[in-house]
Amino acid sequence: MISRVAFIGLGVMGYPMAGHLARAGLEVTVYNRTGAKAEAWVKEYGGRHAATPALAAEGADAVFLCVGNDQDLHQVTLGEDGAVSTLATGAVLVDHTTASATMARTLDDACREQGAHFIDAPVSGGQQGAENGQLSVMCGGEEVVFERVAPVLDHYGKSVVLMGPAGSGQLTKMANQICVGAAIQGVAEAIAFAQDAGLDAEKAMQVIGAGAGSSWQLLNRHQTMIADEYDHGFAVDWMRKDLMICLAEANRTGTPLPVTAQINEFYKDIQAMGGGRWDTSSLLRRLRRRD
Repeated sequence: MISRVAFIGLGVMGYPMAGHLARAGLEVTVYNRTGAKAEAWVKEYGGRHAATPALAAEGADAVFLCVGNDQDLHQVTLGEDGAVSTLATGAVLVDHTTASATMARTLDDACREQGAHFIDAPVSGGQQGAENGQLSVMCGGEEVVFERVAPVLDHYGKSVVLMGPAGSGQLTKMANQICVGAAIQGVAEAIAFAQDAGLDAEKAMQVIGAGAGSSWQLLNRHQTMIADEYDHGFAVDWMRKDLMICLAEANRTGTPLPVTAQINEFYKDIQAMGGGRWDTSSLLRRLRRRD
């Protein structure tokens, strides 16, 4: 039974995810690169914070990670004072970072050498999904290990699915980001078209949202897109990071992704506009720019 856990990485996703674990009655130790964030979390949820990832992981039944990229992930797991070095025999390292499948397999090997286990478990649903405990969790690893951690993941996941061996969760998240990028661009173009055609764009999105043209992006982002508000949700910088991982994997497998490659370039344009921290739905602002 998993009762004592560590959570490493308290960003916009990790902070509320760790909070769900504390509210569920688990004993939670947190680590964050910015110590003030960890102190604020402990003040809000209880538990304790540790000075290093290694100290956070010490004695934990399961260690959860949610950091930025492969480099960050390597640092908090395999670097100096990394969490893997203090994993107890039989403990499970669960990585929620959107990272490469190669990094997932590296961590799986490292955990095995330590006598521990690994699950790659990237999530989809954004900050809103993390706060509401409504994330989709895509997992890679051994089934018996997955069955141990799934009840814990249920505290913030509405869908928790084992996709295959280590790395499979990350590959599934790549497919997810392909869908997300295309959906947002579609909504952006639909709004622009509706407005230029003289339609009430809000009313148009409402009726489209009730039919086959609907998507999560349309239902949850069209109003803020129409209002030209992009200070919420998942940032363009992170989306580009995800798409670059996806395109690299597609290059390895020989899979053509022409639309994804184009949308990646669109997000590159937004970064050049100074919008690296804008929400990903800012594809409409790019479409509406006037050079």
